[in-house]
Amino acid sequence: MSEPNRGERLQIMLTKAELALVDDWRFSRRMPSRASAVRELLKRGLVAEGFSVSDPDIMSKDFGLADSDGESGQA
Repeated sequence: MSEPNRGERLQIMLTKAELALVDDWRFSRRMPSRASAVRELLKRGLVAEGFSVSDPDIMSKDFGLADSDGESGQA
């Protein structure tokens, strides 16, 4: 399986206990690496808080207060 190009690096510091929790979770799910486990945990945490993974094809110009016809969409 090919991983997407990851252009940014994020370094975090964990306690031994936190690292043990990540590793236990990773091994119980047969995740291939710590990095993949941390990405999955981060994604799950964000989804649980109501955030979703963004669509990379959506451009910033597609977000706004007005509809494409210039109407605000509010009554």
